[in-house]
Amino acid sequence: MNLTELGNLLLFNRNNDTVWQSFDQPTDSLVPGQTLTEGQRLTANVSASDWTEGPLYLTIRSGNLYGFVKSSPPQMYQYMRFESDSHMRVYQWGPDPGWEVINELLMSAIDGDCAYPTACGEYGICSNGQCSCPNGSNSGVDYFRLLNWREPSAGCSLVTPLSCGSTGQHRFLQVENVSYLSNSDAGTAVLNQMDVDTCKKDCLKNCSCKAAVIRYYYSNASAAYCYFASQLFSLSTIQPGVVHYNSSAFVKVQIKFNSPRSSVFHSSVKLASILGSVFGALIGIILITSIGFLLLKNRKVEEESEYDDLFSQIPGMPKRFSFEALKTATNDFCRKLGEGGFGSVFDGTLLDGMRVAVKRLDKVSDGKKEFLAEVETIGSIHHVTLVRLIGFCAEKSNRLLVYEHMCNGSLDKWIFHRYQNPSLDWQTRRNIILDVAKGLAYLHEECRQKIAHLDIKPQNILLDDKFNAKVSDFGLAKLIDRDQSQVMTAMRGTRGYMAPEWLNSVITEKVDVYSFGVVVLEIVCGRKNLNYTETGEADLLVNLLKTKAEEGRLSDIVDKESVDMQQNEEEALKMLSISMWCLQGDCNKRPSMSTVVKVLDGSAEIEPNVDQDFFNAISTIVREDAHFSETSPILASILSAPR
Repeated sequence: MNLTELGNLLLFNRNNDTVWQSFDQPTDSLVPGQTLTEGQRLTANVSASDWTEGPLYLTIRSGNLYGFVKSSPPQMYQYMRFESDSHMRVYQWGPDPGWEVINELLMSAIDGDCAYPTACGEYGICSNGQCSCPNGSNSGVDYFRLLNWREPSAGCSLVTPLSCGSTGQHRFLQVENVSYLSNSDAGTAVLNQMDVDTCKKDCLKNCSCKAAVIRYYYSNASAAYCYFASQLFSLSTIQPGVVHYNSSAFVKVQIKFNSPRSSVFHSSVKLASILGSVFGALIGIILITSIGFLLLKNRKVEEESEYDDLFSQIPGMPKRFSFEALKTATNDFCRKLGEGGFGSVFDGTLLDGMRVAVKRLDKVSDGKKEFLAEVETIGSIHHVTLVRLIGFCAEKSNRLLVYEHMCNGSLDKWIFHRYQNPSLDWQTRRNIILDVAKGLAYLHEECRQKIAHLDIKPQNILLDDKFNAKVSDFGLAKLIDRDQSQVMTAMRGTRGYMAPEWLNSVITEKVDVYSFGVVVLEIVCGRKNLNYTETGEADLLVNLLKTKAEEGRLSDIVDKESVDMQQNEEEALKMLSISMWCLQGDCNKRPSMSTVVKVLDGSAEIEPNVDQDFFNAISTIVREDAHFSETSPILASILSAPR
């Protein structure tokens, strides 16, 4: 036993090892040199004369100092907050993990995130949780731009702001099949019954009107309800066949005219008449400026020629299309298939009759060389379970990608019953799972560099006419060298499909395995992982999976809408076991995708004793000899297949 100069009482064993010290057992005081670590408490006495342990104590959690009053049973602290994203959340403080959301009070009245008025900010369009701006590409003019392209939910702004002094230059940009404030109290919104033309004219006359939102039933546009929006928040896409009404928004934009050249000429003549003494100097300046302009123009021509040479020097590049060729193929971009995070997808037919999906990217900051390097990488990937990149266009400011067309669209429209498509039978669902597993195994293990997709979800799994599945949308993909065991990168992906190790920003290709596990779970259960219409643990399907597994009642969550799924319950339960295998919180315990393929083929077995802790990631320990890559900041790739 030894008492140090700092006042720490140490107790040693026969080997002179410290087995106990008073600094690890603080009471109500800290002395110089003593630290209060996480998990330790400072507990106040009942009074100055009564040294009995009182109910008040201080402790450190997550680097912060908290004060508590002990009670039995433990006291739960709650508060309710109406937040900037329009959510009304109830928070609770418990012994572990601290403040957490225990309820969202408005969820029962809201149909998904898109129904919140600020889901995608001002002028934003929300579709299946994805945010975009009103698109004016049919006329070749961009009227809106994202406020922050890294955060599409921040909203959009007008390229040319509206001016009440130039109402003659106001026009409407029509956005079809969208609803505005669909959950608002009808008594708070002034709805005027009138025909469409009258509604638009009245909005044009009123400078404070930013948009006219029109709703009508049974295709009777002459008896429409018109709403004038003085401030336009998020619009949400609708399916008229499902909601049984039509709704469009006519968003007011400003047409930008160039100033007449004649005024510049007359000003120059007037200036020359007044300042005749410096006329020669002006001629000299103009001459120098003209020479500089010509040199700059020649340099740009040389750069374009250099890039064209670069095309021919790179082997295995996909076909390069001209912008006019793709404009013709899509009939001037008239039939939109959908929208993604970086642009819109249009239906097209090439001259040889091949049907394609053409993605027209929004304005991007990446240079042409970087764009071509990424096209070369993705274009070199060829596998039957990956959507094929047929070609691209990089002409002036135009960036377009041409993909094979998948006629049955994305998987989410077939497994989530709100889309009213026929239910998929068990064999089709099983084949889809196997196709996705093979595609990921190819990306992870058979390419020159490992490719982590980082956004595996049903919306990025496309189906052909025979319901063969193909992985699409490499917009967030990350290349990993074979000698790298892990990489550090900024958080990216979709909520509900992201592995827990994203919290550490140190990831491997195993994040795709976790996302695959969520997709398998959704396919077997026929519902989304995040379901805001449910309450309690049922709002998160992974939580429900853990509970049912512990109770031995996994059959309770198999898709009840499908008779065929119930008849193949034994195989469905085995697939849920594969899902849990992939969902383990410790990424090192998850299988590789090639192993998953072997299990699905019947040539391997699932490992026993699966850890059902699906959320807590094991902290990544980086060895001194580990190969490690850090990227900061990370910009999302501009390559993206049809969503």
